Amino acid sequence: MTVRDGKRRRLEARGWKVGAARQLLKLSNEESVYIDLKLRLASSLRARRQRRNLTQAGLAKRLESSQSRIAKMEAGDPSVSLDLLVRSLFILGTSTRELSRIIGSRSRVSAA
Repeated sequence: MTVRDGKRRRLEARGWKVGAARQLLKLSNEESVYIDLKLRLASSLRARRQRRNLTQAGLAKRLESSQSRIAKMEAGDPSVSLDLLVRSLFILGTSTRELSRIIGSRSRVSAA
């Protein structure tokens, strides 16, 4: 998402820095791609859980985990591993082909 030019100028005039999270956090390309991947997996997990009319607690029971852990997974919390996100998607019936589409989908975060 980009900030319109007028808004950008007003923010910068007041001392705000406007730019991508990657620039602000000084992330490498690899770090940006990794974070984007986690966010795509987390977003897919939430969407698939909701499509199946499962609550976070219901999914937690299937995973033998806790509701708060599911909330962290769906939020892309740094403490959640890629392994757990992928296993959770498989538990929800995601095929390997679907998983490859999620992984290969257009990036939210600019890698440049």
